[in-house]
Amino acid sequence: MSTTDHSARLDAIDAARAAGTITDHSARTMRAWLTEPRYGEFAADLAARVDAGTWKELDDVYWTVIPFGTGGRRGMMYPVGSNAINDRTIGESAQGLADYVLSVVPAGETPTCSIAYDTRHRSEHFAKLCAEVLLAAGFRIFFLRGFRSTPELSFTVRQTRSTCGIMVTASHNPPSDNAVKVYWAGGVQVLPPHDKGIIDRVMKVDAVRRESFDAGVAAGRVQFVEAEMDKAFVAAVLAQSAPGPRDLSILYTPLHGVGASAVVPVLRGAGFESLRLYALHEKPDGDFPNVPGHVANPENPAVLTGPIEEAHARGDDLVLASDPDCDRLGAAAPLTRRPGAAWATLSGNQLCALLCDQAIAGCKARGESRPGDFIATTLVTSGLVRRVAEAHGLVVDDGELVGFKWIGAAIDRLGPGRFVFGAEESHGYLAGTHVRDKDASVAALLLAEQAAALKAAGRTPHEKLDDLFLQHGCHQERQISIMLPGATGMDRMKEIMATLRAKPPAVLGGLDVVRTRDQASLSTWTPGTEPRTYEGVKSDLVIFDLAGLDGAGQTLTDNSFPPLSNAVAARPSGTEPKIKFYLFTAAPPGDAASLAATKARLKERLDALEGDLRALVGV
Repeated sequence: MSTTDHSARLDAIDAARAAGTITDHSARTMRAWLTEPRYGEFAADLAARVDAGTWKELDDVYWTVIPFGTGGRRGMMYPVGSNAINDRTIGESAQGLADYVLSVVPAGETPTCSIAYDTRHRSEHFAKLCAEVLLAAGFRIFFLRGFRSTPELSFTVRQTRSTCGIMVTASHNPPSDNAVKVYWAGGVQVLPPHDKGIIDRVMKVDAVRRESFDAGVAAGRVQFVEAEMDKAFVAAVLAQSAPGPRDLSILYTPLHGVGASAVVPVLRGAGFESLRLYALHEKPDGDFPNVPGHVANPENPAVLTGPIEEAHARGDDLVLASDPDCDRLGAAAPLTRRPGAAWATLSGNQLCALLCDQAIAGCKARGESRPGDFIATTLVTSGLVRRVAEAHGLVVDDGELVGFKWIGAAIDRLGPGRFVFGAEESHGYLAGTHVRDKDASVAALLLAEQAAALKAAGRTPHEKLDDLFLQHGCHQERQISIMLPGATGMDRMKEIMATLRAKPPAVLGGLDVVRTRDQASLSTWTPGTEPRTYEGVKSDLVIFDLAGLDGAGQTLTDNSFPPLSNAVAARPSGTEPKIKFYLFTAAPPGDAASLAATKARLKERLDALEGDLRALVGV
């Protein structure tokens, strides 16, 4: 069968559609990829797969167009297909970005873009492909050769005053995936109105135009900046260091990612000499071969099991882990300083509180505290963070949407000169203004300095966390993701969210629901009252405040949103049939003798909340 005459293959596609083997969208899109000139370079590959009859695979990668979301494009890699990451969909992403940038930059100005990539398969290839598309559009490129962290890309955008930036990474997704994250000037991921403007351009791309990467290098339009940026980035992170003990044995795992380029030089530059890498995770490898389930996500305590076992056996003081692109940090420590003490991981919310306290202490130690200093967190981050910050006299912005770009935007909106710390419960943290994104290297620095000071006092981070509980109230949190599989999963997810809004539950976990907040309509109401509007940015999120909502029975006032203490939040995925529930519970400050019993009681409450939610959803 000829690779240029596809009539028989088109007939086969039609037959597969008629038999219900592939969807209508798959059939239409596959026909286009076989016959239209803009897809010419992919036709032979697709033809071979049609000839082989791999209909299930082909339907998976053609049944829709992979979305370009507000942060970029992410998904499974596959050589062909509109619903996969490949040269065409990455090329469309870069072309749409180029087209939008050219529509908004002043006439006669040469746009610039900083580009970096991580250790995933084909990341370097996709980074160079993006550069070639932007070169063809007239851009100058600042290119980081070798594996680099996402925070360093944000830093490079700022340092070079780039018009935009591209980071090729799928963060902590499975090895099969890759993605592009898009940044705007200032180093923050794209925000309104630019996000929707770029999306619109990406969806309208016809031809993807490219210019040789090597030719761009020869002409001086591609500038390699890694040597300069590496040094400047580490120096910028170290500006957040505070004086104190450095006697701490640290075991660090980059989870086969880029962390050795960021976390290691920062910690060593800060004086932590007893630092070694966990050998099984040290090698950069996009398959993440020695990580449980091959998903290198520090939010999952299981990925730290091996490092904890080694650290416990060798008498280390702290385990640190960063995800593949080194913007999230996970950690574990012994519960006490007693020889042979058990170890435990620290949750994202717990690290938020610990690092907030340390960031504030560091500002004071460096003599940088100012009136009006502030921290920023998201709507679903532990209320303990606000209590810690307010106890130090800081202003708190805890109304940001999920996604660190909103914290990055808050830094500029509220004033970089007063920013102290930003955090989100999904293990993202930032101190300093060197970037506008979460940064595992600065988080590692803060935690190491705190742990070293605690060790000198005969204590551990877990014991410091208990101190915060005793001072501000014991806070316990949990997140659960509920998948709704099958062809009707997305419809079921939308139905559940609509029901939660229209008929909020009266009781959850034995606690009355005393207020509902709907971020989609920016309205709030108590049982039996009419909704009232409040200011904010709309998002698909519902929060139920529960009785004793602040752990001490605070009285509700109009549009007064106290720290999340007793509450449940529901947020659906925008791309898959999944709802994530965030569970919060707290008790007022108490004495040390009753803390263990309080934790046990709050765990029972979380169990009850989870049980009610699962019954509500039907899983």
